[in-house]
Amino acid sequence: MTTTQAPATTPAAASSAGRKPDTKREVNAFSGLAHVGLFIWALATAGPLIWVVLSSFKNNTEIFLGQPFGLPGSFSFQSYVDAWNTAHVGQYFLNSVFVVVVSTAGTMLLGSMAAYVLARYKFFGNRFIYYLFVSGLAFPTFMALVPLFFILKGFGLINTFTGLILVYIAYSLPFTVFFLAAFFKTLPMEIEEAATVDGASHTRKFFQIMVPMAKSGLVSITIFNIVGQWNQYLLPVAIMQGAGADSKWVLTQGIANISTSAGYQAQWSTLFAALTLSILPMIVVYAIFQRQIQAGLTAGAVK
Repeated sequence: MTTTQAPATTPAAASSAGRKPDTKREVNAFSGLAHVGLFIWALATAGPLIWVVLSSFKNNTEIFLGQPFGLPGSFSFQSYVDAWNTAHVGQYFLNSVFVVVVSTAGTMLLGSMAAYVLARYKFFGNRFIYYLFVSGLAFPTFMALVPLFFILKGFGLINTFTGLILVYIAYSLPFTVFFLAAFFKTLPMEIEEAATVDGASHTRKFFQIMVPMAKSGLVSITIFNIVGQWNQYLLPVAIMQGAGADSKWVLTQGIANISTSAGYQAQWSTLFAALTLSILPMIVVYAIFQRQIQAGLTAGAVK
């Protein structure tokens, strides 16, 4: 009786027999391309910012004829002093801070209350009011400038901080309500129902229960409103005009005036110093609240 012995399989043959398609090399290739793309994107984004900061320490000769992409010969803060005092950037900066702080606070108070009611309460006209808010996202700002100017003029609010703040609030409400209404819908109903059983009023439920639960979403939309209102230029130009308007200009108007009023005799380091002063606050805000922004943007998807 003869037995047939199966041919011995070598380790290499065994490993190749049931081997799955090797995708590791392909994944690594795509990962490398992704890193290269991210590096190029980061360089294109951060490069101009770094150049503006470095140019704020240079004089006109160094910026245009010396080493425009090199380090300055000396790090002097005289251009920042000139921008803050001589070019009145300090006054424009404080005006922007005041307007943005008040308008953002008003936007968040009104927007969060409206979004909470539209998201958690069912009543006749709920959807109509919600879509009325959302429709503001599709309405270009420049189309409203002429009627907005005459409305504010009729109320005597042209060239006033009050008029600019009210316009900023109206300008920011559509996206605020749209974002927070979707966020409030993701919050659990059980805690709110328990508070209702305990006799909590609608105001108490909102401020003591819903607002702390929606903290991440509120922080995210607050940062977006701050950045949008801080960088706004078209609305202040249309509203802040008339006798003595230059003392009430916001930072974007002041920087634009620096770049146009001096003509060919512009002190470019002063302009770059003013730009740096306008950019740094937003970078600091993003750096401080980066985690809260990411948590607010992903909370709705996770829940």
